[in-house]
Amino acid sequence: MMSRTKSRPVVLSPADRTALTGLVRTGSHPAQQVRRARILLVLDEDDPDRDGPVPTQEVVAERAGVHVDSVVKTSKAYAERGGDVQATISRKKRATPPVEPTVTGEVEARLIALACSTPPEGHARWSLRLLEKHVVLADDLPDLDHSTIGRVLKKRNCVLI
Repeated sequence: MMSRTKSRPVVLSPADRTALTGLVRTGSHPAQQVRRARILLVLDEDDPDRDGPVPTQEVVAERAGVHVDSVVKTSKAYAERGGDVQATISRKKRATPPVEPTVTGEVEARLIALACSTPPEGHARWSLRLLEKHVVLADDLPDLDHSTIGRVLKKRNCVLI
């Protein structure tokens, strides 16, 4: 059975069509953007150069050089984004931010200050494990593993003496 995209018609404005044509033909753009732009151009209902109805999804896929699923997903994305061409061809923005680092500049500075201070009674010098114990006792510092402490100190060229 040949399927059509009548349930989600793609109607591009002349400005959108010009922008997509330029994106497909010139410059260097991400391959995914170019593929989606090609699909939208072939699916366009208002294409003045086309004779007859919009081709089936299988024909669109063949012309754009993609799988039928790509055509379906692109037309669905176009419909979901309310006909916003740029949002359809671009990558989706991340919903959640990446994990915040536990070692910020302030934490790093406090850690270096602690490592440069005189070691506690009974110890000749600071060790990573000793620093780890003191960081746990400090209320305003997050609990850091000795390997993390070592990485921070190494990054800043601090040598425990």
